[in-house]
Amino acid sequence: MKAQDIIIKPILTEKAYSGISKKVYTFKVNSSANKTQIKHAVEELFNVKVESVNTVSVKGKEKTRNLKNGRTVGRTSDYTKAVVKLTGDSKPIPFFESLS
Repeated sequence: MKAQDIIIKPILTEKAYSGISKKVYTFKVNSSANKTQIKHAVEELFNVKVESVNTVSVKGKEKTRNLKNGRTVGRTSDYTKAVVKLTGDSKPIPFFESLS
């Protein structure tokens, strides 16, 4: 699997913003990728050194819509979230630094 296939997109929430100053970044990743693959993908894409990777399987939320012919219930898709911590001597990721 290529690095571009492993890292899907960054997650930009209030909690994720608080970790940027500590070099902790959050990404939505491919559900079949393991921690080692995620670590190598982040190091390859952003040219940084990764200290640790924590992953969380996020369950999709239930969504309800009211339509003319009744009520419809559906779910958003499940995904895997990775929290990546960089080493102290590593440079920060420029994309996230421009946000803070």
